[in-house]
Order: sequence, then C-alpha cells, then structure tokens
Amino acid sequence: MRAIDLLNGRLKLRHLVLVVAIADQGSVLRAAEHLHLAQPAVTRSLREVETILGVELFTRGPRGVTPTMFGDAFVEHARAVLAELRRAGERITGLADGEVGTVTIGTLLAGSNVLLPRAIAALKKDRPGITVIVQEATFDAQVPRLLDGEIDLILGRLNPIDDLRGLRQITLYGEPVRLVARRGHPARSLPDPGLADLAGYPWVLPLEQTALRSELEQAFRAEGLVLPGNLVECTSVLTVRTLVRDTDMIAALPELVARTDADIAPLPVPLETVRRQVGVTLPAHRAPTPSARLMLDHLRREAAEITAG
Repeated sequence: MRAIDLLNGRLKLRHLVLVVAIADQGSVLRAAEHLHLAQPAVTRSLREVETILGVELFTRGPRGVTPTMFGDAFVEHARAVLAELRRAGERITGLADGEVGTVTIGTLLAGSNVLLPRAIAALKKDRPGITVIVQEATFDAQVPRLLDGEIDLILGRLNPIDDLRGLRQITLYGEPVRLVARRGHPARSLPDPGLADLAGYPWVLPLEQTALRSELEQAFRAEGLVLPGNLVECTSVLTVRTLVRDTDMIAALPELVARTDADIAPLPVPLETVRRQVGVTLPAHRAPTPSARLMLDHLRREAAEITAG
C-alpha cells in the first residue's frame, strides 16, 4: 500500500475533530448532536476522510458504529494532534498573560488526600483563572492518556516505568503505606499481630492491575500466605475509608490518608517491602504547559512542607 500524504491540504482539522467525536459518541447521530451539526454533514465529512485515507474507519451496526483497525489507529493519532493543538493554544495564552489555562491531573491514592488539595488551593490562590481538572484511575489506565496529552501529569505512588517508554518521574516525598483498621477492631487485642493473624478478616484491596496490589501479594507470599479470600477491590479513597471505619475490613493506605480519619488507625504490622515514594509521572519529551508547570511548582512546595512537618 502506498504511503498516504496527509500534509497535502486535503485533510482538515475538522476531519480530526469529527472522527474523534464519532469514536467517543459511538454513533454518527450522537456525534452530530455533540458537534451541533446536521447528520448528513457529519456523514459526508466522514466519507471524505475515508476517501483521503483509502480505508474504512468505522463499521456501521444497528446500535451505532465501531472503529475498525484503521479507525483505532487514526483516532489515536487524531487525539494526539488535537491535544497538542490545545496545548499550543494554552501555551501562547499562558505566555501572553500567565493568568488562564487548564491543568488536568490523573490522581492515584497516595498524594490525593493531602498533597493535591493543598497544592490546588495554593495554585488557585495564586492564579484563580486556571482551571484544575482531577481524574482518578489506575496508573495503567492513566498512562495512555498522559502520552496522548489528555492529562498533564499523574500524581501518586511512583510505579515502575522501566518497560514504558516516553515517561519520566519526579519524586516529591516518601510516605509509608500502613495497614489500617477501625479503632475498635478485634485484631487490636492481639499481643503481636502479623499478616497471618490478619488474613482471616475481610480486606479491601487495590485493583489487581495496580502496583500496590502486586506488592501486597508479594508481602503475603514472603510469609507463605495467599491474599485473603474475603475481599473488596476498590481504588476510591472515600469508599475505602468508609468501609474500614464501619466494618472489620483491613486496608493498606498511605499514612497521610490514614491520619485524616480519627476513627481509623494503623495496625502494628509493618509493610517494609512496599515502596514509599510519592511523586509525579510526566511525558519525557513534552514540555509542561504554563499551567502544568505552575501546578508542579506548587506540588513541590507543598510536598516540602509535608516533609518538614
């Protein structure tokens, strides 16, 4: 198949916007409504793109459209191009006045409870015109969006990135992960509890694809144990804290998260093999926008205060 020249002027920016909208909305009709266009215009523009590319981007079905192999590939690049254009616009605006912009943060459990709210408050006090968007998900789910430019940085426990190209990390502070339970938990009456003593209680754990879950499994294996069978999988800090406070569930939480609820407290069972470093993960080859750079500055300052305190 011959190489396709997309720089000859035939492919327009509106084509990229339209294809991404169709992929996001799952149908031509919903994409048209989202873009405030007539459906025939959207259908015509989609045909234009497919003619330029020489391939079919979507298969049509009774319930909408599904991207083909070519569609998935094109949408991925279209998202990256649109994200870079948004970043270019924000950078020009930021260079002009430094007062407006948007920073999107993908957050993990550690850092989200104390550090991030403090940094956001400081940023908004300094630059009230900057919009901060916080989105919670697992690290694996955040990385593609970070590389595509949909989010500016990931904040949380630093996950290994040895097998992930295009990323860099900045360590902000160290924070141990502690096993926690409600203050009246029956395990607190044990003289010298270990993991084996806690395995019979219900647990709330991170999802399987998270680094913390893997490290907890390793801690159990090191003592010849398997993970408790009675468990709930959850990444929402609010839900985890409520379950621990109101039931006999045990959870692994960053120390600063555990400290903010008077009804729960750490158990005297160390997790020495669980990594402690909290920081940000960034694209290696893309400079932060002015808004993201300001957010990083405030994260560093607030992390230094947390460490000093």
